[in-house]
Amino acid sequence: MDIFTDLNPSQQEAVSYTDGPSLVIAGAGSGKTRVLTYKIAYLLQRGVPANHILALTFTNKAAREMKNRIMQLVPEGDARYLWMGTFHSICARILRQEAEKMGYTRDYSIYDTTDSKSLVKQIIKSMQLDDNIYKPSLVLSRISAAKNALISYEAYARDRALTERDRFDRLYEMAELYRLYDARLKAANAMDFDDLLKNICLLFQTNADVLHYYQSIFQYVLVDEYQDTNYAQYMIVKMLAEPENQICVVGDDAQSIYSFRGADIRNILTFRQGYPDAKLFKLEQNYRSTQTIVKAANSLIHHNENQIYKEVFSEKAVGETVQLTSYSSDRDEAAGVAEIIVKKYKKQLDDVAVLYRTNAQSRVFENELRKNGIAYRIYGGTSFYQRKEIKDALAYFRLCSNPLDNESFQRVIDLPSRGIGDMTVRKVSQCAITDNCGMLAVAGSPVEHDLHVSVTTMKRLKEFAKMMQHFSDEMESRNAYDFAEMVLNESGLMASFLSDKSTEGRERKENLDELLSAIHDFVDQRLQEGIDFTPIQDFLAEVSLLTDQDDNLKDLTPRVTLMTVHAAKGLEFPYVFIVGMEENLFPSQYCTKPSEIEEERRLLYVALTRAMTNVYISFAKSRFRNGSVSFASPSRFLNDIDRTYLRLSSSAPSAPRPSSAYTRKDEQERVRIDGRTLNSLQSISRTADKKSEAKPIVKTVTSEWKPGDRVEHRVFGQGTVKSIYVDNDNEKIDINFDKVGKKTLLLTYAKLSKVES
Repeated sequence: MDIFTDLNPSQQEAVSYTDGPSLVIAGAGSGKTRVLTYKIAYLLQRGVPANHILALTFTNKAAREMKNRIMQLVPEGDARYLWMGTFHSICARILRQEAEKMGYTRDYSIYDTTDSKSLVKQIIKSMQLDDNIYKPSLVLSRISAAKNALISYEAYARDRALTERDRFDRLYEMAELYRLYDARLKAANAMDFDDLLKNICLLFQTNADVLHYYQSIFQYVLVDEYQDTNYAQYMIVKMLAEPENQICVVGDDAQSIYSFRGADIRNILTFRQGYPDAKLFKLEQNYRSTQTIVKAANSLIHHNENQIYKEVFSEKAVGETVQLTSYSSDRDEAAGVAEIIVKKYKKQLDDVAVLYRTNAQSRVFENELRKNGIAYRIYGGTSFYQRKEIKDALAYFRLCSNPLDNESFQRVIDLPSRGIGDMTVRKVSQCAITDNCGMLAVAGSPVEHDLHVSVTTMKRLKEFAKMMQHFSDEMESRNAYDFAEMVLNESGLMASFLSDKSTEGRERKENLDELLSAIHDFVDQRLQEGIDFTPIQDFLAEVSLLTDQDDNLKDLTPRVTLMTVHAAKGLEFPYVFIVGMEENLFPSQYCTKPSEIEEERRLLYVALTRAMTNVYISFAKSRFRNGSVSFASPSRFLNDIDRTYLRLSSSAPSAPRPSSAYTRKDEQERVRIDGRTLNSLQSISRTADKKSEAKPIVKTVTSEWKPGDRVEHRVFGQGTVKSIYVDNDNEKIDINFDKVGKKTLLLTYAKLSKVES
């Protein structure tokens, strides 16, 4: 098939260029993922073997969606062996093969943030440090930053700037904490997320033969969201792409907002300095938003000095101007937003998002939405795989796979209760440290390790170790699902929730059932890919690398989405409310350097470009913060948005709010913003020239379905097809389901079956 018919001229140029390094600067909503997907399909069509293409993404979800799209563009089977996944999953895959060279076994564990924080807490306690100063999250963030910058604990201790910073914060033992943390991870045959990147760099730097081997495999290297890469990721890409430098990176410097995670915008801004012969492509057509939203966002971001200039444009409708509203207080702001939602979008709640700078801002909006009977979800809450009972089950599986995993041992040794207390666990831990072995080994041979516990406790420890050995013996002969089912039943974990008749107990039992279902689906998917046997280790590797965005909870209730702007990146909504646009809040009070202010401006750019149809921006003149009401000034960024695209709205809710600290003024008030003045709605609102309104591009959709067809969906049940169309460069299908009402699905992933009449 001719894949270029689906691409605009700029996209075609970016896809077809394969003669050297290239940088694709993709504006918001410009089809970035499409270009990356089609470029891989183009390489496959040209005869490049799938296993010689490496595509690096930032979420497993993005990798899966891209691979599914590619498989629709090329003959079945051609894309099966692509090296496609997140940086962490690809690094984990390579390290599984090369682990021995780094002093690990192939069954090493991957510690998530909870596991890492637990280990840090233990080390802080063992060193008798004040956890009010040595806060585990702070300690872990500094270790993480060091690893992402490829700074070892030895180099950390020698770095004057780092040690002076730690002394200023009274973290005098920070370097030693880093050393002990690394040592404990290594002793447990475990790596944290950052180790996956750091260790792959170390592997390549110290094993030239290994590096040359993978360089020979990866003929083409493609990277998504390049603006979000840190130094370790930059080095991984650089080493793997050499010496041919057949590398294509795609990203948008205007959406670089993760410096707090180690992302370095210089990687994308200076790409052409590192690759002087690199060709630059710009994707500037936005398929998501109205012309007004795009122009408003452009006018904002052009105030940044450090950027690769582009002029994003839209051929969608001109659209309404951005509504700017001032409120007397944060409570009035929440009430005003809730009122607009009730009046205009009560039947479209899934289309509405409220974006804020900090998580703490959600409280007042939750209160007002509840008062108005509006359902909502907070994006980024506790994900399925972070729930206690799920982590307990996974800890059993991990300990079976890796007997040196002491974090998992401590989690499950008395779960369900076996009469083994904390004192015994501490003694087992001390023996393991002294004898340089795993805690499970101590439990299995307490006498040999000189463990001083009662005869009864010794018996319980040995019974546990015997059970775990039995599980390990069965692991190699059972697929992941059969093994998991056996462990949950024979460990007593499932039974402990069956006997709990409380609502919480029932929910936990249901969650364990859902975990088994997830493992079953995983095994089944692998069977479809031609993999006959899937061990539990493969499932653990998949789960350990999931991100919040990869967790898909099946909540069918229409809800308003509440989230931070950081969490909203990569998403889109027809109607977006950007709230709390005040100095010291947005931009944050902690951002004072010019580079930090520019990142805050990029953050607002991301917020604006999440919207498809309407944007509402608001700020409060007073806000309850840190236990008291304080005056607030409008954000400086409001001056950066061209007033042509703004209109000032009345802030008066329909019902009086006597609890507000301030009285409302009438609609004609003038709102002073950072020394300049925005006039009222009548004077600043400019209606776009209707004659210039561009007609949307209409594309025909080839589908086996047509309006009126009766179909069945595995989640929503039976329904009737209403329409099939292209929206935001995606083929969509509207269906009126008998039980849950109208749903809009992506045609590619709908997985519908026909209902015979």
